Amino acid sequence: MSVRRNRFKKADFNNLFKKGKTIGAKLVFLKLQRNNLKQTRFCWVVNLKISKKATIRNKIKRRFKEIIRENLKNIKPGFDIAIIAKPEIINKNYQETKNALEGLLQKTKIYK
Repeated sequence: MSVRRNRFKKADFNNLFKKGKTIGAKLVFLKLQRNNLKQTRFCWVVNLKISKKATIRNKIKRRFKEIIRENLKNIKPGFDIAIIAKPEIINKNYQETKNALEGLLQKTKIYK
């Protein structure tokens, strides 16, 4: 399953931020909502408050995409999930980011 197929559109994004449930941790927080589809869709948010440099923001997004790609088979279908970075993530390595995100997914009970 491709991560690209599991992205969602702007209208879905706006709906998710208005009605979605928020769950947070030290490095990231999630907004999630049921979508009544056979797949779970994702988006990644790393805003300018994290870093003014696009290379750093893109690096964080690539890490998120890779973590989701590795764990996609373990995530239950039928959800829209926005992964939002917090400023503390900038000094963390891949493994710390992975542990934080996987822990948060397990906390939401959508992780098989």
